Amino acid sequence: MNVFNAAVSGLFDLLLAPFRSLSPWIALAVVSLLTGFLMLSIYRRASNQDGIRRVKNRIKAHLLELRLFKNDLGVSLRAQGSILAANLKYIGYAFKPLLVMIVPVLLILIQLNDWFGSRPLRAGEQALVKVRLAEGYSPIETDLRLEASAGLVVETPPLRIEEDREVDWRIRAESPGVRELILRWADQSAAKKVVVEDGRLARVSTAKVRTNIWREISHPGEKSLPSDSPVTTFEVRYPERRLGLFGIGVHWLVAYFVLSIILGFAFKGVFKVTL
Repeated sequence: MNVFNAAVSGLFDLLLAPFRSLSPWIALAVVSLLTGFLMLSIYRRASNQDGIRRVKNRIKAHLLELRLFKNDLGVSLRAQGSILAANLKYIGYAFKPLLVMIVPVLLILIQLNDWFGSRPLRAGEQALVKVRLAEGYSPIETDLRLEASAGLVVETPPLRIEEDREVDWRIRAESPGVRELILRWADQSAAKKVVVEDGRLARVSTAKVRTNIWREISHPGEKSLPSDSPVTTFEVRYPERRLGLFGIGVHWLVAYFVLSIILGFAFKGVFKVTL
């Protein structure tokens, strides 16, 4: 899974590299445009385009029938029933391509969350570091030590929360760049990247997790912890990123879906897709 994550993450790093010094809106718009192209291509190949055209024409015909015979109750009821049946058939035609789209869209969302879900720390800003232990390990009895590279400072001793199997520290960013935290226990250690803002768009991996297929897929930014590690999660609580639009903070997920839908509809004629 580490190899797969590295390959997909590398692809997105390469795609977004030219836009790192520009507004996040530009990078998100480019990904949304490419997503729209991908979804249109999948929809065209996975759907029954002839069937969709036929059922849409049938719906239009029955809507016209409703207007022409609006005073005839029997005809109106039959037309409404036919419209309902045609809509159900349309949903059936659309279900297969939507099912095919789930996997690529999910992978895209996971990757974009690393780029747009959180923002890097700013110089002088503080953040919470959370370490969670596996069942059977006590945060009081397990000797955990947190060390920071140049550009970061560990400000507090560990706060050990027995009932949550959790150990917390507070760190402070001192200078821009990609910094590193080192978590040590027994004769083992794990490194966690910490991104301090340098004015450019950057991938922000919030957590390093223990080997587990779903957790690894959902946290692709860094190599996973060993399966026998007592640590299940090594997390930095970054501030949430909001995209500024006319003085309003917009969540990246809303912006992404709106842009993808608008751009997808704008180019459906180019791809000769009936939606």
